[in-house]
Amino acid sequence: MLEPVRIPSGYTSTMATQPINTQRSLETLPNAAVHSQHPLNHSSSEEWSDKDHKDSLQSPTAPSMAHLENTDSPPQQNMFTADGGHKHPHGHGLQKKASSTLQSPRAWMGLQPMATLDEELDHAGHNHLFWPKVKIALKEPIAEFWGTFILVLFGDAAIAQTLLSGTDAVRASSPGGGGFGAWDTISWAWGLGLMLGVYVAGDSGAFLNPAICLASCIFRKLPWRRLPMYWAAEFLGAFVAAGVVYGNYINGINQYEGQGIRSVASATNPTGTAGIFATFPASDLTKASQFFDQFIGSALLVFLIWTLKDDSNKGKFVASGAWFPLGLFFVMMGIATAFGWQTGFAINPARDLGPRVMIAALGYSGVWSAGGYYFWVPIVAPFCGAVVGAFLYDVFIYTGETPVNTPWLGLKKLINPKRTIQERLEHQRQQSIV
Repeated sequence: MLEPVRIPSGYTSTMATQPINTQRSLETLPNAAVHSQHPLNHSSSEEWSDKDHKDSLQSPTAPSMAHLENTDSPPQQNMFTADGGHKHPHGHGLQKKASSTLQSPRAWMGLQPMATLDEELDHAGHNHLFWPKVKIALKEPIAEFWGTFILVLFGDAAIAQTLLSGTDAVRASSPGGGGFGAWDTISWAWGLGLMLGVYVAGDSGAFLNPAICLASCIFRKLPWRRLPMYWAAEFLGAFVAAGVVYGNYINGINQYEGQGIRSVASATNPTGTAGIFATFPASDLTKASQFFDQFIGSALLVFLIWTLKDDSNKGKFVASGAWFPLGLFFVMMGIATAFGWQTGFAINPARDLGPRVMIAALGYSGVWSAGGYYFWVPIVAPFCGAVVGAFLYDVFIYTGETPVNTPWLGLKKLINPKRTIQERLEHQRQQSIV
């Protein structure tokens, strides 16, 4: 007959306690997720970039090491590195915090307080050097600069090629004898430039247009402190692009207009080349017509951008995400085809002002007085049109969070602006935007 086995006092079976420990581990994970750091994204605007909630510093549901060590659950794979980095759960590289020395300048510019570094994608192993630090601190403004540069470079270069190849001598040597461009060529170039510029400036939100930045601040919670930095970057991008186009086509300009002659085209001066870089109105347009032409083009641009980025208005047609740049290509093509003749469809203050300043510095005469001092129209009208276009879309179609979808169509916020500003700043802090 078998005798019963005695269990020593104080001994506890691991099998008996494992369900309890497992339950404690599962209960610990939600609390760990609450205390973990919120994700800080590469991009700066939820309304524009498709990288939001993907390039995060740390998954919001990942437990911290302290919580994992305090649980009695079986050992799990360490998802963190000694330097504070975070391994991707599927082995897709390493993400870690940027240097703390970058927080102050980024916060001062209204950018994300921390810029995450993906060592596999960004090769951030040399982020201790001076230029990588500058590049990370100014990531979004640099992206806006190069995105606008690409936009204006393609557009102005297409105008230059079309205009300068229109002489009889060049036409005779061109395939088919028709020169090297037409209005369709210019429309295609601006559409392609916009599409490619959006790809280049993905980290900043790819605004490429001061008027769109303003509309985004009003209706899509882009921090106001980013506005001056973005405007400066976009203006400089257009300015430099005009200089590159001028340097590339200087020989053609000399042959077309004359050695050392730089002027604005008119009825008495058909060979002026200033129109390659800046926009000028048709000679018979009134000021009201000039303004309205730029106004309606800008309003249409922002209205359609809001449409392409509205996830609640997709239906069966998905135009956001990877299709968004292609959608912008067709938007620009349509505006150029329908609203390009009278004023040159600037619809972008940086696109016109930057090149205009460049050609004024290069010695072009009449760039400010031409068209009855038309220069202010492509600066002011796009701002007005962009705000109205965004307002109309939010009033009649958009159902998401916007000032228009608040009491009195947002006018109530104007009565107590201090409270509105405080609520907005608190929301941005929660989202790690400022």
